[in-house]
Amino acid sequence: MAKFSHDDVEIIHDRIAWQGFFKVRELRFRHRLYAGGWSQEIQRELFARGSAVGLLPYDPVNDLILQVEQIRVGAMEHPKSPWIAELVAGIIDKAESPEEVARREAEEEAGLVIGQIEKVAEYYSSPGGTNEYFHLYCGAADLSQAGGVFGLPEEGEDIRAAVLSYEQAMQALASGEINNAHSIIALQWLSLNRARLREAWSV
Repeated sequence: MAKFSHDDVEIIHDRIAWQGFFKVRELRFRHRLYAGGWSQEIQRELFARGSAVGLLPYDPVNDLILQVEQIRVGAMEHPKSPWIAELVAGIIDKAESPEEVARREAEEEAGLVIGQIEKVAEYYSSPGGTNEYFHLYCGAADLSQAGGVFGLPEEGEDIRAAVLSYEQAMQALASGEINNAHSIIALQWLSLNRARLREAWSV
C-alpha cells in the first residue's frame, strides 16, 4: 500500500470562512491518487478545534468513577436531552502540556486533585470534518466526597459532577446511556486495566 505524506498534497486555497466561539476554514486542495496521478481540485470546510484533552477520574480504593454533566450544543436534537454525561475535558489553548490541561480541568470542572495519571490514547475525533486531536487520560483521585456543581461562569459553564460505582458505570455503558465516544473509549480501557490500576494506585 502506498504511504503518502504532506508532500503528496497541494494546498491551493486556505482561508477562515467564519469565526466565532470556534472557527471554520475553507480549503481547496488536490492530492496524489493510489492509482497514480493527481485528484481533481477538492473543496472542504474544516471545523477548526485543534487539540483537546479528556480525563476519566478513577478512585482505585473505592472503585468509583466521576462523570461531569453539562448542556452540549451538538446534542440539541437528541430525543431525550441535550445534557450529556461525559469526561472532564478541555481545549489546549495555552502553553500547557496535555497532562497539565487534564489536571487543571479536573480542578475547574469537578474540584479534584489528580494524583497518578496514565495516558489512554491519542486520536483524531472525526478527521472527515474537524482537526480536533484528542489526548485521553485516566487519573487517580479520591472520589469518596466528590461531586457538586462547578465550572467557570465567565465561560458559560454550569457543570454537575457525579460519582458512580464502577458497576454503575459499566451498566450505563452497556445500556447506551453513555453515548459519547471519549467516555466509551475511556471506560472500555478502564475495564481492561482496572485490576492493574487498583493494585498500582492503591498504595
